[in-house]
Amino acid sequence: MKKPIIGIMMRCDVDKENKPYQYIYDRVRRSIIQSGGEPLLLCPVKDIDYYPTKWLDFPDFNEEEKESIEYWLSMCDGLFLPGGVKFTKYDKYVVSLAIKKDLPILGVCLGMQILTNYNRDNELLLIESSIKHEQFEDDLYCHKVKIEKDSLLYHIVEKEEIEVNSFHKMTTCSNPSLRTTAYASDGIVEAVELPSKSFVLGVQWHPEKMIGYDQSAIKIMNSFIEASRKYKQIKETKLIGIV
Repeated sequence: MKKPIIGIMMRCDVDKENKPYQYIYDRVRRSIIQSGGEPLLLCPVKDIDYYPTKWLDFPDFNEEEKESIEYWLSMCDGLFLPGGVKFTKYDKYVVSLAIKKDLPILGVCLGMQILTNYNRDNELLLIESSIKHEQFEDDLYCHKVKIEKDSLLYHIVEKEEIEVNSFHKMTTCSNPSLRTTAYASDGIVEAVELPSKSFVLGVQWHPEKMIGYDQSAIKIMNSFIEASRKYKQIKETKLIGIV
């Protein structure tokens, strides 16, 4: 069987000359490959400058653009939401559509914040804490998180407490539509899930950066790819039935 195709949302930023660009970190791409998936970059479909465009100025998608998003998402067996500095209405539209499809989703850092806000107005807060949440070295731990025992995350890592890395200044409020399943000791939300779906998990840290030295990170990435592989099998079985 072919590897599951993992759609990776690209992120927007500006360079030193204030020129906008779209990107993913190479470690994201490589972590998907190392975990058994095949990466597919999902580029924004609207002909605008995504970084400087303010949320309220973001135009609605037309039918052709919606069809394009639907087409590329139909190619995917899983959706990876990476970290970044900004998310747009494109991100929220894609995530909402993926959830309707019951597509396996793993969101990290900003990706978790998108998940937490996918069905409501954005709620992000600047972190005020004695705990360090923004490290600069990649291959280190930053702080510990406590995990709810009857959660998908606990089922994956099989631990009530793990050490994680951390690269964020902002945090998000709990969403009644999702379940918060991990916290830092200062109360910062560290993981969210959507129990009504097969695999929707957001974590505030970056397991894709940790798979070279951390078993919990390996388990998270492998579980996401395995859920995507099962989705692919079900999708292909349905297609065979149609034929």
